[in-house]
Amino acid sequence: MAKVTLGKTGITVEKNAFGALPIQRISKEEAVKLLRKAYDSGVTFFDTARWYTDSEEKVGEAFAGMREKVYIATKTGATTAEEFWKDLETSLNNLRTDHIDLYQFHNPAFCPKPGDGSGLYEAMLEAKEKGMIRHIGITNHRLTVAKEAIESGLYETLQFPFCYLATEKDLELVEACKEADMGFIAMKALSGGLITNSAAAYAYLAQFDNVLPIWGVQRERELDEFLSYIENPPVMTEEIKALIEKDRSELLGEFCRGCGYCMPCPVDIEINNSARMSLMLRRAPSEAWLTPAWQEKMKRIENCLHCGKCKSKCPYGLDTPALLQKNYEDYREILAGREKVN
Repeated sequence: MAKVTLGKTGITVEKNAFGALPIQRISKEEAVKLLRKAYDSGVTFFDTARWYTDSEEKVGEAFAGMREKVYIATKTGATTAEEFWKDLETSLNNLRTDHIDLYQFHNPAFCPKPGDGSGLYEAMLEAKEKGMIRHIGITNHRLTVAKEAIESGLYETLQFPFCYLATEKDLELVEACKEADMGFIAMKALSGGLITNSAAAYAYLAQFDNVLPIWGVQRERELDEFLSYIENPPVMTEEIKALIEKDRSELLGEFCRGCGYCMPCPVDIEINNSARMSLMLRRAPSEAWLTPAWQEKMKRIENCLHCGKCKSKCPYGLDTPALLQKNYEDYREILAGREKVN
Protein backbone atom coordinates (compact mmCIF):
# COMPACT_ATOMS: atom_id res chain seq x y z
CA MET A 1 0.00 0.00 0.00
CA ALA A 2 1.73 3.20 -1.20
CA LYS A 3 1.69 6.19 1.16
CA VAL A 4 2.33 9.88 0.61
CA THR A 5 3.01 12.67 3.11
CA LEU A 6 1.75 16.17 2.35
CA GLY A 7 4.92 18.09 3.11
CA LYS A 8 5.20 19.84 6.44
CA THR A 9 1.56 19.11 7.35
CA GLY A 10 2.67 15.64 8.37
CA ILE A 11 -0.56 14.25 6.92
CA THR A 12 0.31 10.76 5.67
CA VAL A 13 -2.32 8.87 3.69
CA GLU A 14 -2.78 6.12 1.13
CA LYS A 15 -1.85 7.41 -2.35
CA ASN A 16 -5.49 7.50 -3.40
CA ALA A 17 -7.69 10.41 -2.31
CA PHE A 18 -11.42 10.82 -2.82
CA GLY A 19 -12.51 13.87 -4.83
CA ALA A 20 -16.02 14.70 -3.66
CA LEU A 21 -17.08 17.11 -6.42
CA PRO A 22 -19.04 14.46 -8.41
CA ILE A 23 -21.09 13.24 -5.43
CA GLN A 24 -23.17 16.42 -5.63
CA ARG A 25 -24.83 14.75 -8.65
CA ILE A 26 -26.09 11.68 -6.76
CA SER A 27 -28.39 11.07 -3.79
CA LYS A 28 -27.20 11.41 -0.22
CA GLU A 29 -27.73 7.69 0.33
CA GLU A 30 -25.59 6.78 -2.70
CA ALA A 31 -22.90 9.29 -1.75
CA VAL A 32 -22.63 8.10 1.84
CA LYS A 33 -22.34 4.51 0.62
CA LEU A 34 -19.45 5.46 -1.70
CA LEU A 35 -17.64 7.52 0.93
CA ARG A 36 -17.85 4.79 3.57
CA LYS A 37 -16.80 2.09 1.13
CA ALA A 38 -13.75 4.18 0.24
CA TYR A 39 -12.86 4.54 3.93
CA ASP A 40 -13.41 0.83 4.63
CA SER A 41 -10.98 0.07 1.80
CA GLY A 42 -8.18 2.31 3.09
CA VAL A 43 -8.90 5.80 1.72
CA THR A 44 -8.63 8.44 4.45
CA PHE A 45 -8.30 11.77 2.58
CA PHE A 46 -11.48 13.39 1.28
CA ASP A 47 -11.54 16.66 -0.66
CA THR A 48 -14.64 18.83 -1.07
CA ALA A 49 -15.56 22.54 -1.32
CA ARG A 50 -18.23 25.09 -0.50
CA TRP A 51 -18.83 25.54 -4.24
CA TYR A 52 -19.77 21.87 -4.64
CA THR A 53 -23.42 22.43 -3.62
CA ASP A 54 -24.33 19.68 -1.09
CA SER A 55 -21.05 17.72 -1.27
CA GLU A 56 -19.92 18.89 2.19
CA GLU A 57 -23.21 17.79 3.75
CA LYS A 58 -22.82 14.30 2.29
CA VAL A 59 -19.25 14.03 3.56
CA GLY A 60 -20.44 15.20 6.97
CA GLU A 61 -23.18 12.57 7.01
CA ALA A 62 -20.76 9.81 6.03
CA PHE A 63 -18.21 10.50 8.77
CA ALA A 64 -20.37 11.69 11.65
CA GLY A 65 -19.13 10.02 14.82
CA MET A 66 -15.79 8.98 13.30
CA ARG A 67 -14.28 12.36 12.51
CA GLU A 68 -10.77 11.65 13.80
CA LYS A 69 -10.40 8.63 11.53
CA VAL A 70 -10.32 10.69 8.32
CA TYR A 71 -8.72 13.83 6.90
CA ILE A 72 -11.16 16.32 5.43
CA ALA A 73 -10.09 19.09 3.08
CA THR A 74 -12.47 21.77 1.88
CA LYS A 75 -12.22 25.15 0.19
CA THR A 76 -13.52 28.71 0.27
CA GLY A 77 -13.99 30.94 -2.72
CA ALA A 78 -14.34 33.99 -0.47
CA THR A 79 -12.98 37.31 -1.72
CA THR A 80 -13.40 39.17 1.59
CA ALA A 81 -12.75 38.33 5.23
CA GLU A 82 -16.47 38.57 5.95
CA GLU A 83 -17.23 35.97 3.28
CA PHE A 84 -14.37 33.82 4.59
CA TRP A 85 -15.87 33.53 8.10
CA LYS A 86 -19.32 32.85 6.68
CA ASP A 87 -17.96 30.06 4.46
CA LEU A 88 -15.95 28.53 7.29
CA GLU A 89 -18.92 28.41 9.67
CA THR A 90 -21.10 26.87 6.96
CA SER A 91 -18.46 24.25 6.15
CA LEU A 92 -18.02 23.30 9.80
CA ASN A 93 -21.78 22.89 10.17
CA ASN A 94 -22.13 20.91 6.95
CA LEU A 95 -19.22 18.64 7.82
CA ARG A 96 -20.47 18.16 11.41
CA THR A 97 -17.07 18.96 12.87
CA ASP A 98 -15.26 21.52 14.99
CA HIS A 99 -12.21 21.64 12.71
CA ILE A 100 -11.10 21.20 9.12
CA ASP A 101 -7.81 19.40 8.50
CA LEU A 102 -6.91 21.37 5.38
CA TYR A 103 -8.64 24.62 4.45
CA GLN A 104 -7.81 25.91 0.98
CA PHE A 105 -8.37 29.13 -0.94
CA HIS A 106 -10.35 27.96 -3.98
CA ASN A 107 -8.68 29.05 -7.24
CA PRO A 108 -8.17 32.73 -6.32
CA ALA A 109 -7.12 35.10 -9.11
CA PHE A 110 -4.24 36.22 -6.87
CA CYS A 111 -2.14 34.74 -4.10
CA PRO A 112 -3.57 35.92 -0.75
CA LYS A 113 -0.88 37.33 1.54
CA PRO A 114 -0.75 39.31 4.78
CA GLY A 115 -1.20 43.01 4.14
CA ASP A 116 -2.63 42.69 0.63
CA GLY A 117 -5.80 44.52 1.67
CA SER A 118 -8.18 41.59 1.25
CA GLY A 119 -7.90 40.37 4.85
CA LEU A 120 -8.13 36.79 3.58
CA TYR A 121 -4.81 35.44 4.76
CA GLU A 122 -5.16 37.18 8.12
CA ALA A 123 -8.55 35.46 8.53
CA MET A 124 -7.01 32.11 7.59
CA LEU A 125 -4.28 32.56 10.22
CA GLU A 126 -6.80 33.53 12.88
CA ALA A 127 -8.92 30.47 12.08
CA LYS A 128 -5.82 28.30 12.49
CA GLU A 129 -4.91 29.94 15.79
CA LYS A 130 -8.46 29.27 17.03
CA GLY A 131 -8.16 25.59 16.07
CA MET A 132 -10.94 25.81 13.51
CA ILE A 133 -8.54 24.69 10.78
CA ARG A 134 -5.28 22.76 11.10
CA HIS A 135 -3.47 23.46 7.83
CA ILE A 136 -3.53 26.18 5.16
CA GLY A 137 -3.61 25.38 1.45
CA ILE A 138 -4.40 26.93 -1.91
CA THR A 139 -5.79 25.54 -5.16
CA ASN A 140 -5.24 27.05 -8.58
CA HIS A 141 -5.19 26.61 -12.33
CA ARG A 142 -2.79 29.49 -12.98
CA LEU A 143 0.95 28.81 -13.07
CA THR A 144 1.78 32.35 -11.95
CA VAL A 145 -0.40 32.16 -8.83
CA ALA A 146 0.84 28.63 -8.03
CA LYS A 147 4.48 29.72 -8.29
CA GLU A 148 3.84 32.75 -6.10
CA ALA A 149 2.16 30.57 -3.48
CA ILE A 150 5.17 28.24 -3.34
CA GLU A 151 7.67 31.08 -3.20
CA SER A 152 5.71 32.90 -0.48
CA GLY A 153 6.26 30.16 2.11
CA LEU A 154 2.75 30.90 3.40
CA TYR A 155 1.07 27.69 2.31
CA GLU A 156 1.40 24.09 3.39
CA THR A 157 -0.18 22.55 0.30
CA LEU A 158 -0.83 23.35 -3.35
CA GLN A 159 -3.64 21.70 -5.30
CA PHE A 160 -3.04 21.98 -9.05
CA PRO A 161 -4.01 20.09 -12.24
CA PHE A 162 -1.45 17.34 -12.85
CA CYS A 163 -1.57 14.28 -15.07
CA TYR A 164 0.49 12.63 -17.77
CA LEU A 165 -0.31 15.54 -20.10
CA ALA A 166 1.83 17.73 -17.83
CA THR A 167 4.14 20.32 -19.33
CA GLU A 168 7.69 21.06 -18.17
CA LYS A 169 6.31 24.03 -16.21
CA ASP A 170 3.88 21.75 -14.38
CA LEU A 171 6.71 19.36 -13.52
CA GLU A 172 8.72 22.30 -12.17
CA LEU A 173 5.85 23.06 -9.77
CA VAL A 174 5.91 19.52 -8.41
CA GLU A 175 9.67 19.73 -7.83
CA ALA A 176 9.41 23.20 -6.28
CA CYS A 177 6.82 21.92 -3.81
CA LYS A 178 9.07 19.03 -2.88
CA GLU A 179 12.01 21.37 -2.26
CA ALA A 180 9.79 23.67 -0.16
CA ASP A 181 8.41 20.70 1.85
CA MET A 182 4.96 21.66 0.59
CA GLY A 183 2.30 19.08 -0.14
CA PHE A 184 1.23 18.68 -3.77
CA ILE A 185 -2.34 17.52 -4.42
CA ALA A 186 -3.03 16.54 -8.03
CA MET A 187 -6.47 17.41 -9.34
CA LYS A 188 -7.70 16.65 -12.86
CA ALA A 189 -5.59 13.47 -12.88
CA LEU A 190 -7.80 12.20 -15.73
CA SER A 191 -7.81 15.62 -17.43
CA GLY A 192 -11.56 16.02 -17.04
CA GLY A 193 -12.32 12.77 -18.88
CA LEU A 194 -9.85 13.08 -21.77
CA ILE A 195 -7.64 10.42 -20.18
CA THR A 196 -9.56 7.16 -20.39
CA ASN A 197 -6.99 4.73 -19.00
CA SER A 198 -6.95 5.14 -15.21
CA ALA A 199 -4.19 2.55 -14.79
CA ALA A 200 -1.89 4.65 -16.98
CA ALA A 201 -2.89 7.77 -15.06
CA TYR A 202 -2.10 6.07 -11.75
CA ALA A 203 1.21 4.61 -12.96
CA TYR A 204 2.37 8.04 -14.12
CA LEU A 205 1.52 9.78 -10.84
CA ALA A 206 3.03 6.92 -8.82
CA GLN A 207 6.45 8.08 -10.04
CA PHE A 208 6.20 11.20 -7.85
CA ASP A 209 6.54 10.36 -4.17
CA ASN A 210 5.30 13.79 -3.01
CA VAL A 211 2.09 13.84 -5.11
CA LEU A 212 -1.35 12.87 -3.79
CA PRO A 213 -3.87 12.32 -6.60
CA ILE A 214 -7.54 12.98 -5.91
CA TRP A 215 -9.94 10.98 -8.06
CA GLY A 216 -13.40 12.35 -8.70
CA VAL A 217 -15.85 9.55 -7.95
CA GLN A 218 -19.55 9.36 -8.77
CA ARG A 219 -20.21 5.67 -9.44
CA GLU A 220 -19.35 2.55 -7.47
CA ARG A 221 -17.60 0.95 -10.47
CA GLU A 222 -15.32 4.01 -10.68
CA LEU A 223 -14.50 3.70 -7.00
CA ASP A 224 -13.85 -0.04 -7.33
CA GLU A 225 -11.38 0.65 -10.14
CA PHE A 226 -9.29 3.00 -8.01
CA LEU A 227 -9.60 0.82 -4.91
CA SER A 228 -8.18 -2.11 -6.84
CA TYR A 229 -4.96 -0.10 -7.27
CA ILE A 230 -4.36 -0.04 -3.53
CA GLU A 231 -3.37 -3.70 -3.41
CA ASN A 232 -2.31 -3.99 -7.06
CA PRO A 233 -0.88 -0.61 -8.09
CA PRO A 234 -0.24 -0.22 -11.83
CA VAL A 235 3.41 0.25 -12.73
CA MET A 236 5.03 2.02 -15.66
CA THR A 237 5.42 -0.62 -18.36
CA GLU A 238 6.53 -0.18 -21.97
CA GLU A 239 2.92 -0.60 -23.03
CA ILE A 240 1.75 2.20 -20.72
CA LYS A 241 4.63 4.42 -21.81
CA ALA A 242 3.58 3.98 -25.43
CA LEU A 243 -0.04 4.80 -24.59
CA ILE A 244 1.01 7.94 -22.73
CA GLU A 245 3.21 9.10 -25.61
CA LYS A 246 0.35 8.57 -28.06
CA ASP A 247 -2.03 10.60 -25.87
CA ARG A 248 0.52 13.36 -25.42
CA SER A 249 1.04 13.63 -29.18
CA GLU A 250 -2.72 13.94 -29.71
CA LEU A 251 -3.65 16.17 -26.80
CA LEU A 252 -0.82 18.49 -25.86
CA GLY A 253 -1.37 22.08 -26.95
CA GLU A 254 -4.38 24.37 -27.15
CA PHE A 255 -7.20 22.31 -25.70
CA CYS A 256 -9.90 23.03 -23.14
CA ARG A 257 -9.33 21.24 -19.81
CA GLY A 258 -13.00 21.50 -18.85
CA CYS A 259 -12.39 23.31 -15.55
CA GLY A 260 -15.45 25.53 -16.03
CA TYR A 261 -13.96 28.74 -14.63
CA CYS A 262 -15.01 30.55 -17.84
CA MET A 263 -18.68 30.06 -16.93
CA PRO A 264 -21.47 31.05 -16.70
CA CYS A 265 -22.00 32.12 -20.30
CA PRO A 266 -24.47 34.98 -20.95
CA VAL A 267 -26.14 32.93 -23.72
CA ASP A 268 -25.98 29.66 -21.77
CA ILE A 269 -23.31 27.87 -23.81
CA GLU A 270 -22.01 24.87 -21.84
CA ILE A 271 -18.43 25.96 -22.55
CA ASN A 272 -16.57 23.39 -20.45
CA ASN A 273 -17.84 20.55 -22.65
CA SER A 274 -18.63 22.33 -25.92
CA ALA A 275 -15.10 23.75 -26.30
CA ARG A 276 -13.55 20.26 -26.27
CA MET A 277 -16.31 18.27 -27.93
CA SER A 278 -14.11 17.16 -30.84
CA LEU A 279 -11.62 15.53 -28.48
CA MET A 280 -14.32 13.88 -26.40
CA LEU A 281 -15.95 12.36 -29.49
CA ARG A 282 -12.69 11.09 -30.92
CA ARG A 283 -11.31 9.67 -27.69
CA ALA A 284 -14.48 8.06 -26.41
CA PRO A 285 -16.97 7.92 -29.31
CA SER A 286 -20.39 7.88 -27.77
CA GLU A 287 -23.93 8.36 -28.93
CA ALA A 288 -24.46 10.29 -25.70
CA TRP A 289 -22.70 13.33 -27.24
CA LEU A 290 -24.80 13.19 -30.43
CA THR A 291 -28.28 13.19 -28.90
CA PRO A 292 -30.88 15.85 -29.84
CA ALA A 293 -30.26 17.45 -26.43
CA TRP A 294 -26.53 17.80 -27.14
CA GLN A 295 -27.18 18.99 -30.68
CA GLU A 296 -29.28 21.78 -29.20
CA LYS A 297 -26.53 22.65 -26.70
CA MET A 298 -23.89 22.83 -29.42
CA LYS A 299 -26.19 24.96 -31.60
CA ARG A 300 -26.10 27.61 -28.86
CA ILE A 301 -22.57 28.42 -30.04
CA GLU A 302 -24.28 30.24 -32.95
CA ASN A 303 -25.55 32.72 -30.35
CA CYS A 304 -22.05 33.57 -29.04
CA LEU A 305 -21.87 37.32 -28.36
CA HIS A 306 -18.08 37.39 -28.67
CA CYS A 307 -18.15 39.38 -25.44
CA GLY A 308 -14.75 37.98 -24.44
CA LYS A 309 -15.81 37.12 -20.87
CA CYS A 310 -14.94 33.45 -21.20
CA LYS A 311 -11.59 34.24 -22.79
CA SER A 312 -10.69 36.72 -20.05
CA LYS A 313 -11.50 34.19 -17.32
CA CYS A 314 -9.69 31.17 -18.82
CA PRO A 315 -6.78 30.29 -16.47
CA TYR A 316 -4.96 28.70 -19.43
CA GLY A 317 -5.17 31.79 -21.64
CA LEU A 318 -7.12 30.02 -24.40
CA ASP A 319 -9.03 31.80 -27.16
CA THR A 320 -12.28 30.23 -26.00
CA PRO A 321 -14.63 31.74 -28.62
CA ALA A 322 -12.35 30.45 -31.39
CA LEU A 323 -12.25 26.99 -29.76
CA LEU A 324 -16.03 26.93 -29.51
CA GLN A 325 -16.42 27.79 -33.19
CA LYS A 326 -13.85 25.20 -34.24
CA ASN A 327 -15.53 22.48 -32.17
CA TYR A 328 -18.97 23.42 -33.49
CA GLU A 329 -17.82 23.17 -37.11
CA ASP A 330 -16.26 19.78 -36.40
CA TYR A 331 -19.39 18.62 -34.57
CA ARG A 332 -21.59 19.49 -37.54
CA GLU A 333 -19.28 17.58 -39.87
CA ILE A 334 -19.48 14.50 -37.64
CA LEU A 335 -23.29 14.78 -37.52
CA ALA A 336 -23.48 15.14 -41.30
CA GLY A 337 -21.30 12.06 -41.75
CA ARG A 338 -23.47 10.11 -39.35
CA GLU A 339 -26.65 11.08 -41.24
CA LYS A 340 -25.08 9.93 -44.52
CA VAL A 341 -24.31 6.54 -43.04
CA ASN A 342 -27.85 6.23 -41.70
